[in-house]
Amino acid sequence: MEGLVMRLQELAAFYGIKILAAAVILVVGRWAAKGITKITQGFLTRGKVDPTIISFAEHLTYVALMVFIVLAALAQLGIQTTSFIAVIGAAGLAIGLALQGSLANFAAGFLMIIFKPFKAGDYIEGAGVAGTVDKIQVFTTTLKTPDNKLVIIPNAKIMGDNIVNYSAHETRRADMPFRVSYQDDIDQVRRILRNIVDNDHRILKDPQAMIIIKTLTDSSVDFEVRAWVKTADYWGVYFDTVEKAKRQFDANGVSVPFPQRGVHIYRHGADRGQGSVAEDGIPTALGVSDAG
Repeated sequence: MEGLVMRLQELAAFYGIKILAAAVILVVGRWAAKGITKITQGFLTRGKVDPTIISFAEHLTYVALMVFIVLAALAQLGIQTTSFIAVIGAAGLAIGLALQGSLANFAAGFLMIIFKPFKAGDYIEGAGVAGTVDKIQVFTTTLKTPDNKLVIIPNAKIMGDNIVNYSAHETRRADMPFRVSYQDDIDQVRRILRNIVDNDHRILKDPQAMIIIKTLTDSSVDFEVRAWVKTADYWGVYFDTVEKAKRQFDANGVSVPFPQRGVHIYRHGADRGQGSVAEDGIPTALGVSDAG
């Protein structure tokens, strides 16, 4: 009986130390995991990352650290953790194969955190869709289109295609085309467009707006106004300038050409240029030409 008591005391002393060490690992490790999680949260917050992604990254960091701490505590107790690690690895492989698409989306979301090609509130074009970024989530990005549709795009798809960020800079250049006929005075047209540009306070003075003749087509002289504006004023300036130009063109007799088609009727044996029909009233030949 006495030997049994001594044996129990030895076991209690031996395992007591191990249990105490394991408990210390758990307590200190949990405290350290919270500290590292807070550091991660602060780093992402300073980087102005979307709050949803910050919350997910914070949770993922804490869980990963706690798994490592629990395995360390079990090893301190003398429990073989090799089998646990093997099981976790096999489970991770199986889950990875089953969720390849989701993992690709997660990886793409992680790249968004690192490279920040856009942020919530930016107007972008990606994966064939244009809209304002509403949310950047773990697996998807949500866009709100100008007509108030909500479009949810997988992160892998949006990161695997070209991304056009229209809100990346404070200013944008608005290119506005205008067509006038060859009979119109180009100096007069230029003065009209310059007057519109100079009287719009939203159009920046530096760099100065350009008014150029871009192309001479078959039926028109194509002008283009290239004006620099603040990104937030882009569409307002664009639509207002087009409307003002149309009103000023009408008031000053400047014509806007449109496609026209002329039909010329010829009779065999008649002089060219004189339209006529056969005796029975049916034309014997037709000529079609386009005019501006």
